[in-house]
Amino acid sequence: MICRLAEGARVDAARQELANVLREARSFLALPGNNFDWSSWGDAAAALAEVDGLIAVLEAGRLPSRLTVSVLFAPTGPIQEVSLSSGWADEFLALASRCDTAVEAAYNSPWWRRLLNRPFGEGERT
Repeated sequence: MICRLAEGARVDAARQELANVLREARSFLALPGNNFDWSSWGDAAAALAEVDGLIAVLEAGRLPSRLTVSVLFAPTGPIQEVSLSSGWADEFLALASRCDTAVEAAYNSPWWRRLLNRPFGEGERT
């Protein structure tokens, strides 16, 4: 039981760090004059709406799709494309590194792996 509580606290901290990374990315995406031409977003409003949705999921105590988060920060992903064409590529690299660390901690916990590997409909085992 204590181990499970400690693991839950670690996942909560990782989820909080992921939310912080997304908030910081959001602040860069909201900068005036950003160029969204090479990203998958049509404009700042579309980028901010997607990031805000992920932050809301995290603030509700859940984890969004790992793939969705990872794609945003991937090489040639939409955030990197905006950063390269808008003058904050170095800042993006620091954010991407923090994102990678938070994603690993949040999605690769033993608790999370057990949940994902459990047959559908099976109750939690103690």
